[in-house]
Amino acid sequence: MTAASPSDSGFALFPTAIGVCALAWGPQGLVGVQLPEERGEAATRARMHRRFPDLEEASPSPRAQHAIAGVQALLEGATDDLCDIDLDMRGVSEFHQRVYAIARRIPPGQTRTYGEVAEELGDKGLSRAVGQAMGHNPFAPVVPCHRVLAAGNKPGGFSAGGGALTKLRMLDIEGATPSGTRSLF
Repeated sequence: MTAASPSDSGFALFPTAIGVCALAWGPQGLVGVQLPEERGEAATRARMHRRFPDLEEASPSPRAQHAIAGVQALLEGATDDLCDIDLDMRGVSEFHQRVYAIARRIPPGQTRTYGEVAEELGDKGLSRAVGQAMGHNPFAPVVPCHRVLAAGNKPGGFSAGGGALTKLRMLDIEGATPSGTRSLF
């Protein structure tokens, strides 16, 4: 983070229990969150520049500071669901917005399957589309896609650095036991 005064829009990197994360914000809320890249802080910063080429690294606004504190606490084991964080969903399809709204209602420490989310949408046949929406989630972990699992409570894919192992680590931090036993992390 820079020492400049808070900005209405920009992005900032910040430390968490799982590595350096980043978030981007604008006047209407968060426009994206980035979990740590496996290659470290420089790779996370570079990814933010690619994802948000019109945003500069800046000192976070008060709303962005609140979101940073929430993500840091969640990744240290707090049970905050982060639902008080405003998301700027412009550019997010209506279907993905519906999927993300369901995912945001999953409390820390609990999980659902892609099929269960699809059933809540009204069509079990949408399981694959739910998985694709989770894979394109621009707001992880504020939209907790790590809490949505494949059939049989298997981790399935995870597009963040570290893949499914990062997903399992995040679930372990929350105390979730998707397979009925604690993980090795």
